[in-house]
Amino acid sequence: MNWIDEALREKAKKIKAVVFDIDGVMTDGKIIYAQFAGTEAEGETREIKNFNVKDGFMIKALQKNGIIVGAITGRNSAVVKHRLTELKVDFQYHGSGRKMDHFDKILADYQLKAEEIAYLGDDIPDLGVLKNCGLGVCPADARSYIQSRVDYVTAAKGGEGVFREVAEIVLDAQDKLESVISAYENE
Repeated sequence: MNWIDEALREKAKKIKAVVFDIDGVMTDGKIIYAQFAGTEAEGETREIKNFNVKDGFMIKALQKNGIIVGAITGRNSAVVKHRLTELKVDFQYHGSGRKMDHFDKILADYQLKAEEIAYLGDDIPDLGVLKNCGLGVCPADARSYIQSRVDYVTAAKGGEGVFREVAEIVLDAQDKLESVISAYENE
């Protein structure tokens, strides 16, 4: 990938885990509430979120290449739990009031160094992890004060392939992207 500068490539070579926030990274940050009428669920309010299927594909590609993948999110959401379980991420932390606590747990549980973790976040609660990880990333639509504090700002906006963009950078820097692509060319 010619668009990756050498400093970013060097950071991405060291990555052994990709950790991400949900709202504003894996989704566009919107939360839609729907109430149902005329059904068994009448009057019930349910949450709806949009996830990009291309991100899900790259979670599997990273895992197949030995990279740990998981989420730290500030909200408790049944929809998010369902999606992350469906994707079989290695870990998921919900309702995180202090994301650095979970970051430290990941370091200990997986015996990683901070520089071996890429973190994708978009807002103030993510700043501690973004500052302390090896590769801090935010989406193109994050606030400027977030963008100025990360190693890389994606071309993609939240919910539009942020995870995929970072996964491709990591896999390419580790000389693994071409094998992911080739595996499907030869099917």
